[in-house]
Amino acid sequence: MAFDKNSRRLRIKKSIRRKISGTDSRPRLAVFKSNTGIYAQLVDDLKGHTLAQASSKELGAAMNANMSVSKEVGKKLAERATANGVTEVVFDRSGYLYHGNVKALAEGAREGGLKF
Repeated sequence: MAFDKNSRRLRIKKSIRRKISGTDSRPRLAVFKSNTGIYAQLVDDLKGHTLAQASSKELGAAMNANMSVSKEVGKKLAERATANGVTEVVFDRSGYLYHGNVKALAEGAREGGLKF
C-alpha cells in the first residue's frame, strides 16, 4: 500500500463518507480541489442527484484558484442553493484539511446564507 498524499486523502474521505450523508432537505456540500481549480456541489445521496454546483472555471478563473476565488465559488453555490430552497447543508471536505481554499469556500457559503 502506498503512503502518499492522495492515498491518505482517499482513506480520510472514505471515513468521512461513512459518517455523513446528504438528504433532500439537508444535502451534502462536496468539495473537490485540483491544481487549477476548486469545485463544489450539493448532492442528495438518497436520490443520487446533484441539486446545485459551482466552480472556479465558470467564474473565469482559468488557473490557480486562490482563496478569494474559492470564497466567490462558495457564495455562488449558496446563491444557487437558496434559489432551490436549500438553507442547511452537511459539509463534506472530501479528506482535504479545513484550511486555505476549503475554508474560504466554506466561509463564502456561510456568507451566502447556507448553515452548517
